[in-house]
Amino acid sequence: MYLWLKAFHIIFMVCWFAGLFYLPRLFVHHAMSEEDVTRERLAIMEGKLYRFVTPFMALTLIFGGALLWVAPGLLSQGWMHAKLGLVVLLVIYHVRCGQLVRALAAGPPAHSHRYYRIFNELPVLALFPIVFLVVLKPF
Repeated sequence: MYLWLKAFHIIFMVCWFAGLFYLPRLFVHHAMSEEDVTRERLAIMEGKLYRFVTPFMALTLIFGGALLWVAPGLLSQGWMHAKLGLVVLLVIYHVRCGQLVRALAAGPPAHSHRYYRIFNELPVLALFPIVFLVVLKPF
């Protein structure tokens, strides 16, 4: 059972991260665009992508929670606490993406394309340590 839960957790995490990597790239293009029709099209794409990947976030969290339920001993390990802290930051990032989707759909970008480029890199800053923590279990 544990390995099935782990496999689904990883699958949905990969799907979620695909969205977290691509959605902010759309924000960059949105901020660079000067044509209203292009901005409208990007706003539609952003909204659809956000709605598409949100269930992947939920399923990642559900299967991660199921893993902790099946193997509660993981919660006594320091690396798991660090991982869960990073996951909380990713959920906050995801929610912020939703706020940006709504803001971009409502009007012109509030930030420059450089802001969105930097914002786009933030999930990588969580992905690397999460993978290292899970694989290496350093503490």
